[in-house]
Amino acid sequence: MKQVNTVKTYLIKKENEILLIEKACRIVADTLSLIEKTIKPGITTLELDTIAEDYIRSKNAEPAFKGYGGPDNPFPFTLCVSINEEVVHGLPKNLALKEGDIVSVDCGAQLNGYFGDSAITVAVGEIDEEKKKLMKITEESLFQGIKQAISGNKVYDISRAVQAHCESNGFSLTRELVGHGIGKRLHEEPAIPNFVPTLLQRNHFPNLKLLKGMALAIEPMVHAGKHQVKTASDGWTVYTADLKPAAHFEHTVIVDDKHPLILTLRD
Repeated sequence: MKQVNTVKTYLIKKENEILLIEKACRIVADTLSLIEKTIKPGITTLELDTIAEDYIRSKNAEPAFKGYGGPDNPFPFTLCVSINEEVVHGLPKNLALKEGDIVSVDCGAQLNGYFGDSAITVAVGEIDEEKKKLMKITEESLFQGIKQAISGNKVYDISRAVQAHCESNGFSLTRELVGHGIGKRLHEEPAIPNFVPTLLQRNHFPNLKLLKGMALAIEPMVHAGKHQVKTASDGWTVYTADLKPAAHFEHTVIVDDKHPLILTLRD
């Protein structure tokens, strides 16, 4: 089975496009910094969403996620807020966070026609040792993957680095959801799986060569238990099938010759 391995021209961002993506990414990073400082026991996830939307709009940008998806069930909020066993795409609601929770916050913004995307997982007060290790390894795996986002490497070099770090520490990775390219659209090619695909999966996740100027959103989604997930009746919230906690970290990066450029680093 022959694998197509051609990079489309539009995936290579010009210098002015990288600057525009960077501006959107700065808004995302600053929004997440604000949300991280605001998270505490007693605050509701709906309050977090309102704070994020107000901040993004104050910067003349648009929330990237709000209205995303098909006409039957568009995503209705600014943030994806996923608590404990929720992996990603959790819907903000009038639900207060409590001591011991971990909460994953995914945020996107559009500014001047370009997108930025990033995610963090935050402890609510004191958390147990399993959750601490889960968060630590997930964030470390993100940076292990980012190190591989250099020109001349391939997508699976990122995948392999993420997978090796997570699985060697006893954790598993979501298979149904992956990272992605980003630019004039929130989700562009290439798909960036957090695992090396099996032979039967490789048509869905081509092992494209990475070229300088590609913009990637790399985002490990890591489980304390097994990798299987389910989707809630809301059609969005993805949670671990065994109800073990999960963590999620994401950065938007630009592929470069020696050192990838991370556009969503927080102060």
